[in-house]
Amino acid sequence: MLYLAGEIHRRGEVREGTTVTDYDPQERDRGITIFAAAVSCGWREHRLNLIDTPGHVDFSDEVERALRVLDGAVAIFDAVAGVEPQSESVWRRADRYGVPRIAFVNKMDRAGADLDAAVDSIRRRLHPTPVVVQLPIGREGGFCGVVDLVRMRALVWADDSGVLACEPIPEELLA
Repeated sequence: MLYLAGEIHRRGEVREGTTVTDYDPQERDRGITIFAAAVSCGWREHRLNLIDTPGHVDFSDEVERALRVLDGAVAIFDAVAGVEPQSESVWRRADRYGVPRIAFVNKMDRAGADLDAAVDSIRRRLHPTPVVVQLPIGREGGFCGVVDLVRMRALVWADDSGVLACEPIPEELLA
């Protein structure tokens, strides 16, 4: 998000230890978030204040503190694993604090990625009524973009630059 908003000039990668919010040497060495970190960026005449929180159960106090001050949250789920135990715990805490949420399914490029299964696990384990607003184009290594169901268009990554090309929806996904 920071890269696409023009706040940083190179995308960070957890595995490389180059993310903005994982600043502590322990986080970079272990490839996980330990401490909540706040960043902000401008996007389309708005200022977004983001808090990146740990996903591991050992650091759930950081998540608890963040939930108390949020206007909303983006809950990120793995396209292969679906809802994991810690995600379920955080979701319940967000319920307790009345935090509105958007679910985001990531890792669509991984072996075994399945959007339908991930959405089904969100529905079964967390009990919201999810509304899918994007469909993946391709699976696993062939994942190359998304169909934006709100604007009815395909957004395809042309290369690793992060630049999206707007294209017609592929025939096989039109229905």
